[in-house]
Amino acid sequence: MWDVIIAGGGLAGLVNGIILAEAGIHTLLIEKKDYPSHKVCGEYISNEVRPFLERKGLFPYSFKPPEISYFTLSSVHGKTSKTALDLGGFGISRYNFDHFLYLKGREKGLDFLLNTQVNSVNFDNDGFEVGLSNGQLVRSRILIGAFGKKSKLDKVLDREFTRKEAGYIGVKYHVRYDFPNDEIALHNFEAGYCGISKVEGDVCNVCYLSTRRLLRKYGNIEEMEREVLYKNPFLKDIFNHAEFLFKEPKVINEVSFEPKNPVENHILMSGDAAGLITPLCGNGMAMAIHSAKLLSSLIIPYFNQKGQTRAQLEKEYTQLWNAQFRKRLWVGRNTQKLFGGTLASGIAVNTMRFLPFAAKSIIKSTHGKVF
Repeated sequence: MWDVIIAGGGLAGLVNGIILAEAGIHTLLIEKKDYPSHKVCGEYISNEVRPFLERKGLFPYSFKPPEISYFTLSSVHGKTSKTALDLGGFGISRYNFDHFLYLKGREKGLDFLLNTQVNSVNFDNDGFEVGLSNGQLVRSRILIGAFGKKSKLDKVLDREFTRKEAGYIGVKYHVRYDFPNDEIALHNFEAGYCGISKVEGDVCNVCYLSTRRLLRKYGNIEEMEREVLYKNPFLKDIFNHAEFLFKEPKVINEVSFEPKNPVENHILMSGDAAGLITPLCGNGMAMAIHSAKLLSSLIIPYFNQKGQTRAQLEKEYTQLWNAQFRKRLWVGRNTQKLFGGTLASGIAVNTMRFLPFAAKSIIKSTHGKVF
């Protein structure tokens, strides 16, 4: 019997696991892949989490992550505007950062079960029975759901957002391309947008959000890129002149930005499993780390002080999560309406150019405070 099982080994799962293991809580993290591996992600982290990572010894200094201080936006046809990021951030690939945190977790005594998927969950007798893809059954008092943007488990749990069509796809490349170390750019195209920024060394992350409708229309990713993304001159230049480092793109289907609940069937959701912010906000990695810090800080006294009920823990986490993230997710969903179209993206660029205070207000509202 474990104190805590964590389903999913991305940033939220790893940070939860590290903090709980460090506190002496018997914790098992179950991850369907191995480390290291690539994940579809913008690979930019807001500096709101940096002091926390530094305090916990989790900042990846050894990779010399680039410091990112500027944001450039382009419309569908290449009109641009640039602004300073008040808070800024840093770039780091999930391939390296997740593996770095995995090694930290092992140092702290966090147990791992890799290349294994959670297939079923049953809550009974004030605990969880978790069925695994290898046929095992494992039990715990607390279960954390940290299984990312989409999961088979979401459908098994019949979560409300899975009943609505998820119309987006995410596509990611690593490339070598002449791009500033201190900048992140967001380039619009029809029904989507593409971010580019440096990660380690001379490597850039290129990651875009498009729609399943466009992919169906053009039949494959390469044709969709030629017919749609190339209309933005910045994207055309990237795809024509960059050195692509993957044999094929990393792709995730059925991406949903519908609201989710931070607690489902007594499972405490963390990171994207609790709520997925739109990629244009560039803040998903920071939110995953912050949500893990919030959740683990509640679970530790639940075990150590013995005075709190499960219902109280769930209520407190829901209130805390909503206070920190609900508004940011709402702003992100509505800000996304200013992107992915000729007229809308032109308005967004002009807003940055001629109403810089409005633009900074939107950016600030999708970022949290330093903690």
